Amino acid sequence: MSLPAGNGSFNQRSLILYAIAYFYRMSAPLLQIKKLSIDFAAGHGTAPAVNDISFEVGAGEIVAVVGESGSGKSVTALSLLQLLPLKANIKGQVWFAKKEAAPVDLLGMDKKAIQGVRGKEIAMIFQEPMTSLNPVFTCGYQVMEVICLHQQVSKTIARQKTIELFEKVRLPHPATLFDRYPHQLSGGQKQRVMIAMAMSCNPALLIADEPTTALDVTVQKNILTLIRDLQQQNGMSVILITHDLGLVADIADKVVVMYKGRILEYGPAEQVLKNPASGYTKALLECRPALHAKGERLPVVGEGLKVEGLGLEGGGIQRPSVNDQPPTVLMAESIERPTLNCHRPTILQVEDLKVYYPGKKSWLGKSTEIYKAVDGVSFSVSKGETLGLVGESGCGKTTLGRAILQLIPATAGKIILNGTDLLKLPANEITALRKNLQIVFQDPYGSLNPRMMIGDAMMEPMQVHGLLQTKQQRKDKVMELLEKVNLKPEHFSRYPHQFSGGQRQRICIARALALNPSFLIFDESVSALDVSVQAQVLNLLNDLKAEFEFTSIFISHDLSVVRYISDRIMVMKEGRIVEEGAAEAVYSNPVHPYTQQLIDAVPGKKLVTG
Repeated sequence: MSLPAGNGSFNQRSLILYAIAYFYRMSAPLLQIKKLSIDFAAGHGTAPAVNDISFEVGAGEIVAVVGESGSGKSVTALSLLQLLPLKANIKGQVWFAKKEAAPVDLLGMDKKAIQGVRGKEIAMIFQEPMTSLNPVFTCGYQVMEVICLHQQVSKTIARQKTIELFEKVRLPHPATLFDRYPHQLSGGQKQRVMIAMAMSCNPALLIADEPTTALDVTVQKNILTLIRDLQQQNGMSVILITHDLGLVADIADKVVVMYKGRILEYGPAEQVLKNPASGYTKALLECRPALHAKGERLPVVGEGLKVEGLGLEGGGIQRPSVNDQPPTVLMAESIERPTLNCHRPTILQVEDLKVYYPGKKSWLGKSTEIYKAVDGVSFSVSKGETLGLVGESGCGKTTLGRAILQLIPATAGKIILNGTDLLKLPANEITALRKNLQIVFQDPYGSLNPRMMIGDAMMEPMQVHGLLQTKQQRKDKVMELLEKVNLKPEHFSRYPHQFSGGQRQRICIARALALNPSFLIFDESVSALDVSVQAQVLNLLNDLKAEFEFTSIFISHDLSVVRYISDRIMVMKEGRIVEEGAAEAVYSNPVHPYTQQLIDAVPGKKLVTG
């Protein structure tokens, strides 16, 4: 430690005061958020996003900020680096202790000063790596650019450091991936590139905004393990933003629970997760499918949560006051499910199905190996059964589902639906059969026409297939379906962008049911939803299945979700089925090592097992 300059001597009092100031700075939190409020200009008024929140991040700590979409998590994180749009009105203070320097208020820094902090002192991993990476530059170049900007080294040294970073984040063949473009990498690999970019300047604080959303459970586990390992190696602090409390059970030191822009709970992770004080926190924990047996209705978060009168109590931990009522929680109850037995007729029979893609020719004229997306798959589905299909990205799940629907051509095999081999039918007859064979895609926003009102989008398939005689009859049917998926009649005239992700997914389910199909395929239809919204959709599917008695294939990478919703489970790996059996048997006593690996990676397993 260097002493302040003077006339050659220190009196005792000055030395003591300086020592106190020095050690206070060394022990002070790395980041202090004090009474932060953010709102946005909206029409003639303002829309509040964050309301008077305060919390700290200590040196070397991992703090998880948890809440549903719209709770203010990402807005809070973006405000730290002044990345919000100009229409944002920000009040409060964010004190950041830059290594041995005196703390500075990030919100009060000018444009040039904050640019020196971004990437160098505080780095951020954004939620969607594909949109965060520039598609016209290679992955290696984009990481090099950050190194050259903040460290002012030569391109040769920057390239070497980039490859070393790729090795550190465990990317395969780092030198090869350096020259690849973002679209040539998987979701998990793109996320690792973003982590390498964030770690390139050894920041004091890393902000990870939903770094594992919609990734496979095994990739999720690997990414979180990687972040924790890098945090320990570099002694940095981490703010981890997520909507899943179970995801942070093994990694976080502290947890901040947000709801509609306010902090409902803040404290040590073990205390918050094991003994939550807020009803909302309890609801977020309870609505995860892994905690509930088949036949139980999942608890869901309602709208009855009061947030007025919150105060700080007990050692800086923010707790609800006595006037704070917990959210409405619908406790688990039995739901009626069709009883399956061996006497039910077979609806779908798939025999030795293959979907191959030809290899590409190199400049020497040689062909690369044929890609076998689906390689000799055989199975059957009985009437009223829900068959779960689980596996990592790239295993062939979606390809298999789309081949059954004849949305992509099959190379060989049989797809027998109600006694008819679909592969032998002409195209016009396949189109007619699609009335009874529907799909709910993973991305509800991409499945809906942004220029079409959702009422018209739901009436369209009925008009194409000649269902009902008049437009009014079809409109009445749509109104009935909207009610069944817990939406309101006035939603008929709204556009897709005016709904939340969970509402759009319910609209897509209603549209698929508009034709009263006998067979439905759900392709990752709940993977990117908040856990509370996911619970609502899973409850809805069980209700609709009991009412409409449809047969279905439920595709997902999350075994806990598949176990809850399915009667049987098939596990798929590299185009083949590696394990099959009753849902509880596969989940509780997996035989294949790959299935065991998927179950071990289920988020929050530590909370399930206690």
